[in-house]
Amino acid sequence: MQYGGAMPTFRMVLAAFCLIAISTFIAISTVSQAKQEEAATNAFQKHTTFGVWSKNIFADAVTVTGPAKTIYLAGLGSEDATSGTILYQGDFLEQCRYAYAKIKKILATQRATMADIVKVTAYVTDVRYGPDYSKCFAEAMSGAVLPTHTFVNISQLAWPGMMIEVDATAVVAAK
Repeated sequence: MQYGGAMPTFRMVLAAFCLIAISTFIAISTVSQAKQEEAATNAFQKHTTFGVWSKNIFADAVTVTGPAKTIYLAGLGSEDATSGTILYQGDFLEQCRYAYAKIKKILATQRATMADIVKVTAYVTDVRYGPDYSKCFAEAMSGAVLPTHTFVNISQLAWPGMMIEVDATAVVAAK
């Protein structure tokens, strides 16, 4: 018992050293395994998460991994592509349909579809357009997994007569 005070300290240091060594080994193994899995699954993937109440309205989150190309679309409304004139004055549903038709057309030039959209923000000048917007959005996204979405009521848009403006972000596999 002449080592009474030193022996417990030595055992504690030895135990701590063993724990550190084991933790380091586990961490190295985990990182190595993660890198191997990443290399094996380095393909483009899109994962969508839905909430219970929102699953038929919008996604709560969209995660994209792997080599990808991101397409950012500016706020698009019912401006005529040639003249800039606001089309369908006073008709919210038609302005909305026109905006989404423009989005679809622009995405096609980038080899993307409505199904590649991961985020939409819709700006409307009257929250009472909500039911018409929901109808328009459902038509535009028909057959696609719904993206994340924000619906914002604002006092006015950039041009008189505009009732809606939509911006979107899409992601496609990098080629």
